[in-house]
Amino acid sequence: MIRHEAKNPDYERVVRESFARQSFMATLGAVLERVEPGAVDIAVPFSETLCQQNGFLHAGVLASVADSACGYAALTLAAPGQDVLAVEFKINLLRPARAARFTARAHVLRAGRTLTVSRADVVGDEGDLVATMLSTVIGRPAGAEHISSR
Repeated sequence: MIRHEAKNPDYERVVRESFARQSFMATLGAVLERVEPGAVDIAVPFSETLCQQNGFLHAGVLASVADSACGYAALTLAAPGQDVLAVEFKINLLRPARAARFTARAHVLRAGRTLTVSRADVVGDEGDLVATMLSTVIGRPAGAEHISSR
């Protein structure tokens, strides 16, 4: 794995505070487990309330935790005063999501001046690879206007 250096010495606090503001991750029961320069793990427990019609954890849940893990991996390498926003991702669902717990393990493949590419592998509690995501994230000034519905 590529070793990265954080540009912001406060990167872990920035990531943890941002994650704590994500009400959707809280709704899913997701927890931030690992925060290192260029790498983030987010875990989510299985819940029958988050299943699709066949009793597997819904792909939307897997995509959501993988997306957040990729974005936060990128944020660990952002300069102070910067934030990130996903601009594109692709997810491959490799097997039905059947486990008590899932972990999205993301790491940055390349951090550019504007765009960062991250990858997340989502594994079940037995280590089975359930999904993999490739994500492109854009850096932007922190505190940029929030999009709101009208």
